[in-house]
Amino acid sequence: MKIKLLFIFILIFNITISQNSFFVDSIQKKIEGLQKKEKLKQLLEIPYDKFMGNISSSKSLAQKAIKIAIELNDSISLAEANILLAQIYNYQDKREKKIIYNLNAIRIYEEIGKLEEAGYAYGELGFSIKREDLKSALFYMRKGLKIINKINNLKTPDATLDNYGILQRMIKNYDSAIYYHNKSLQLKKLNNDSIGIPYSYVHLATVNINLKNYKKAKQYIDSAHVIRVKRSDIYGITDNYVYYGDLYFSKENYTLALENYKKGFDLSIKNNFLSLQKYCANYLTKSYLKQEDYKNAFTYNSIFQSLKDSTINTQTNTTVAELQIEFETEKKEKEIAQQKEQLLKNKLEIKSKNLISIMLSSLLLLLVVISFGLYKRQQHKKREFKNKLLLKEAQIYNKLQNQRLRISRDLHDNIGSQLTFIISSIDNLKFITKKSNKNLKTKLSEINEFTNSTISQLRDTIWAMNKNEINFEDLQSRVLTFIEKAKIVAPTIHFKFSSTVKSSVVFSSMKGMNIFRVLQESINNSLKYAKATEISIAFSETKNELLFNSTDNGNGFDINTVKLGNGLENMQKRIQEINGVLSINSEINKGTNIQIKCLKNKSNDV
Repeated sequence: MKIKLLFIFILIFNITISQNSFFVDSIQKKIEGLQKKEKLKQLLEIPYDKFMGNISSSKSLAQKAIKIAIELNDSISLAEANILLAQIYNYQDKREKKIIYNLNAIRIYEEIGKLEEAGYAYGELGFSIKREDLKSALFYMRKGLKIINKINNLKTPDATLDNYGILQRMIKNYDSAIYYHNKSLQLKKLNNDSIGIPYSYVHLATVNINLKNYKKAKQYIDSAHVIRVKRSDIYGITDNYVYYGDLYFSKENYTLALENYKKGFDLSIKNNFLSLQKYCANYLTKSYLKQEDYKNAFTYNSIFQSLKDSTINTQTNTTVAELQIEFETEKKEKEIAQQKEQLLKNKLEIKSKNLISIMLSSLLLLLVVISFGLYKRQQHKKREFKNKLLLKEAQIYNKLQNQRLRISRDLHDNIGSQLTFIISSIDNLKFITKKSNKNLKTKLSEINEFTNSTISQLRDTIWAMNKNEINFEDLQSRVLTFIEKAKIVAPTIHFKFSSTVKSSVVFSSMKGMNIFRVLQESINNSLKYAKATEISIAFSETKNELLFNSTDNGNGFDINTVKLGNGLENMQKRIQEINGVLSINSEINKGTNIQIKCLKNKSNDV
């Protein structure tokens, strides 16, 4: 049964190798007749597992890709080809060359500003020198991750995170190692990366081997093996046998460990995987020593030493160190040059800014002087215009005042004297007709009363016309005078007057006269129609308004049914002229209230 299984494995394996060789060979034939640009594209699109499955042919293709990229002056493709060649040399365990090509890729990416790719290349560089210089490896890996994290791309950092997990395992930070491997695995699954997923599985297996979680470790290795066989991934299958060997070696099952290490060793020789060949030779030696098979242990130890000597020697170590120093020195020199260039630019910018500032300041000063001159000129014109306007207003006012004085004199001298003559004539007629008709006497008395009223109103009009403005005290005094006259006419009616106004208010003659006329009319209405026994006049104020109230306790009337007469309509018009509000409230048998409401700052102040 075992022989059958071995035969089947060898058959599958040979088919897989043939497939990979055929794939790489077919690419070489396919690109022969293509244009350089298309040829380069085809070379860089070869799947990773196929590329690494035939190291010798792939190396030639990577070198060809570098040559074409240089001819086409394609920096991005050149950097990618350098990364590929560095990986090939890593599998061949050629330290100096893998570092050279990694550094080449980093330089190119940094020069063209491809920071994400530069971060990935730093990660590759760190991972490739992990066994020779772990401290530098950690430095480059962290630098790469820092750059990639700034870009915040979910695709690129998966392999870098996985490799950083290996470094964490090497320094025995197992929790951190598991964290980074799992994070990488999640990203690979998210991107359906069937090449990368097995790597995360075997790396998680290694951590679990270190933690003695053998069952979990085998599950991870088995999962990786299934995917790699399915993909015909030669390097991956070889790598998997090595991990099986590590598992059984840790479990102290040296027979199974030897079986898997031998498979890995044979495959690595066949495919020129020098690093795996060396690793297997080392652990075959250790496994045979555990079984006390010193002959085979000696044989594989000799192979290991020869492989080790071929890849690690003093000259190589010195060259690698020099390469790293040269790279860092070159970077520092470039940074210093950039800083100097930036400093020079900054100085030129400062000089330019200073010159612009001086020019702008001069221009601003000139604009200020011109603006000030224009402003002064405009102000002078405004003053002249204002003075002319005031002079014109004064002239118009004087003309109006003279006209008002003339009209008031005419009213007093002509109409006033004529009305006085009428009163005198009526008195004479009354005297002459003492014994005459009673109706005639009544009629003469009415004419006399009407004429006296007309003279009183005429005097009020002349009083208002002779004043340019009426203050509150004048208005109040005029109202009180009218009340005193009303007391004589209606001695049975009780009059009340109150004022709580403390503000200093001045009215125009028209406004003062309109308020007085409305109050006068409201008192007359109460005397004539209301049959009131009490009339009260009250002046008050709020923050913004003056209130004038005339109230009686007479018959009252229904506002909704009674049609307003000319007197009430005239009252409304007078108050509207001064932008006030007239309110009339009345109830039958309860009396009437008339209120005038004026805004202090709009209606009343002059």
